[in-house]
Amino acid sequence: MGAMRSFLIEWLVLTIAAAVMVVLLPGMTTVGEPPILGVAAFSLFLALINASVKPVVQAIALPFTILTFGVLYLVINWLFMRLASWLALGLFGVGVYVHGFWWATIGSIIMAVVSAIVTSIIGD
Repeated sequence: MGAMRSFLIEWLVLTIAAAVMVVLLPGMTTVGEPPILGVAAFSLFLALINASVKPVVQAIALPFTILTFGVLYLVINWLFMRLASWLALGLFGVGVYVHGFWWATIGSIIMAVVSAIVTSIIGD
């Protein structure tokens, strides 16, 4: 039960962070009505990716990330955002469309900051 609760909290935090990102960035477009449905679907896949694939990929890529001065980390974030977008749109017909690498990079920064703030507020 603890793992499921943690995952649901992570999904909620990511949904709030993604909603802020979409509101702030013209390079992020929601698909679906109401827009929060698209944001929630996108965030669900981001949470699934963060819980499963992302830690492994980041660990494997760490030496290359250091050699590229962090650029590879930005590329990984962009790829995972695109993957979450593709999965949400493809499977549910709703989601968030990411309009390019730099929008994803800025979006990742916004989501990290908002996630940290929300997590500190809810205390989990």
